[in-house]
Amino acid sequence: MGSRKHIAAEKRKEAKKTLYFAKLNNVPSSPRKMRYVVDLIRGMEVNRALGVLRFSKKAAAANVEKLLRSAIANWEQKNDRKAEDGELYVSKIFVDEGVTMKRMRPAPQGRGYRIRKRSNHVTIFVDSLTKENE
Repeated sequence: MGSRKHIAAEKRKEAKKTLYFAKLNNVPSSPRKMRYVVDLIRGMEVNRALGVLRFSKKAAAANVEKLLRSAIANWEQKNDRKAEDGELYVSKIFVDEGVTMKRMRPAPQGRGYRIRKRSNHVTIFVDSLTKENE
């Protein structure tokens, strides 16, 4: 690796140390279904978001709740302390499209219908309110 690329990689690595995030790859549901759940909690305080996800009827909410707990644990690990009530919020959350598996389904008169089994990747960033105020 050249020195310029090495310096850029080091800068990216340093910038990532101040971010607190969790990522969930290859969730076997469509990105559209996941975005319905993700839009519910965007910008919310984490305890309130956990409550919303806990009582949501959507199946994708369980995956997002587990991911949010992971992001909170990552924040606590990097800061060497427990998160207090009202301190953390969901700063950024987004869903990307993953791999689409293509399958065939038998159809009338010898034809075949294509089935697309979609997947997605969810990324969630948490941040503290005190850092935002500074």
